[in-house]
Amino acid sequence: MPISLQIPTVTAVTAGLSIAAIVLAMAAPPSSDPVADPTRLRCTNPASGTTWDVAIDPVKRTADSFPAEITARSIEWRDLARGGRYEFDRASGELTVVYASSMGGTFLKDQCRAVSAVG
Repeated sequence: MPISLQIPTVTAVTAGLSIAAIVLAMAAPPSSDPVADPTRLRCTNPASGTTWDVAIDPVKRTADSFPAEITARSIEWRDLARGGRYEFDRASGELTVVYASSMGGTFLKDQCRAVSAVG
């Protein structure tokens, strides 16, 4: 009587799905998150055209060397030297700058984009 060896269907299907998942993962584009690694953002004031850079380091959790709260949605920090609170919206690239004052404060909206890694 010959012995037949059968591979269970579940194992073959599971192996096939695992291989397909690996192929799809390898074909996926790299992360488009502009601040997944240390990054320099170039911000522009749309009214004046003035630009400046902001160094973001998610490993150290800093923005311009100030402690920052970094989430999937935003990066928030306070500039303790010049005053002001900053919130960078990671989806839109909009930077909101708030300066407090006895007259209600000033709100500025700027636009930022990643320009290069921090060296």
